[in-house]
Amino acid sequence: MKDDRPPEKSNLLYLKIAEEVIGIIESRKLKPHDPIPSEGELAKMFGVSRMTSKLALEQLAKQGVVYRLPRRGTFLSGHRDETPDVRETVKEHQPTGWTAGKLGKQVALILPHISDYTSKIIAATEIEVRKHGFDLLLIISKDRDDEDRSLQKLYEEGIGGIILFPIGRRTCSDQLLRLKLEKVPLVIIDRIYREVQNDCVYHDHYLGSYQMAKYLIELGHREIGYSSNAIDNITSREERYQGYIQALLDHGIPVKSQYIHFRKVNIDPKRMNESDGEQEQFLRENPDMTAVMCYDDHLAIATLYTALHLGISVPNQLSIVGFSDIQQSALTPIPLTTVRQDTEQLARSATDLLMKRIRQSGEKPLTVKIQTMIVERKSVRSMNSAGRQGE
Repeated sequence: MKDDRPPEKSNLLYLKIAEEVIGIIESRKLKPHDPIPSEGELAKMFGVSRMTSKLALEQLAKQGVVYRLPRRGTFLSGHRDETPDVRETVKEHQPTGWTAGKLGKQVALILPHISDYTSKIIAATEIEVRKHGFDLLLIISKDRDDEDRSLQKLYEEGIGGIILFPIGRRTCSDQLLRLKLEKVPLVIIDRIYREVQNDCVYHDHYLGSYQMAKYLIELGHREIGYSSNAIDNITSREERYQGYIQALLDHGIPVKSQYIHFRKVNIDPKRMNESDGEQEQFLRENPDMTAVMCYDDHLAIATLYTALHLGISVPNQLSIVGFSDIQQSALTPIPLTTVRQDTEQLARSATDLLMKRIRQSGEKPLTVKIQTMIVERKSVRSMNSAGRQGE
């Protein structure tokens, strides 16, 4: 069964799957303690994600229709005859809308870490939420489990709304999906989950990367490399890579696989001022590159220090550019040309969208893109002249 439901009705999808499971129970004439199709089987059967099928089974377990045993599966309850109309029971428990509790005049901002970039987001968000008469509650999540626990606690205490900068994970968490289904006002920043529609405000990573590649091309570069942490289904990494590729194609420049480098181990921001082994190998194997685009400034700074360690002159032999414009990018031995992300506009747009949801506006989930800009410093050389860009 392919999911053809329109997006605005998908927020009750797990309840519809629960009804479908009841239909399976009846059509197969299952008896008490007979096994129910697994999460994976249901996901494949109905064309939904595993998290949706999991929520459906949890809903049925909550109503006493089934019971679940760890590592064994889900089974039909022995007390099913005592449940007069399971379909009506499921319908009665459909979300009816979110009501804030004791934290109703607070907005939570959840971040995965404190850095130059996120500290700018914190400062700008606090200013914006206060304009609307709310206080800001800041939460730093140590890992994915901690992020889920924080979301659950905020839900239980009745937070007014949530702005979430998620920890890098490949798919939307079950806890995040639950909050969406309960219609908790929540806006995700700088990340998109394709498997579920959420309100989202993020920088236009694709266009920012495309414009940076075009900038290098216009300065005469043709041997342009690209270095990134592994994409891991993280949309910002994916879109920046796509922007680089498309710019080369649009300008008739061959895409050379040897110039594309995805790291085996993510760069450690605490060690970006040191020469890095993976970057050393990448640079040594590609002496003809005249420029390299890096996924973010941390990696660009590590690449810069690695190049200097190898005796490669920046920018005379190799131009290096980054993405984000963190504070350190202007303080390196050769100040870094990079793509600036406007944190004030990000905070303003995210807060405005969250306030719409707090007022229970009825639009379908929105995605707001924030434009970026190139900041020119000293790490890029023009191949069209003998001089260095910025001098």
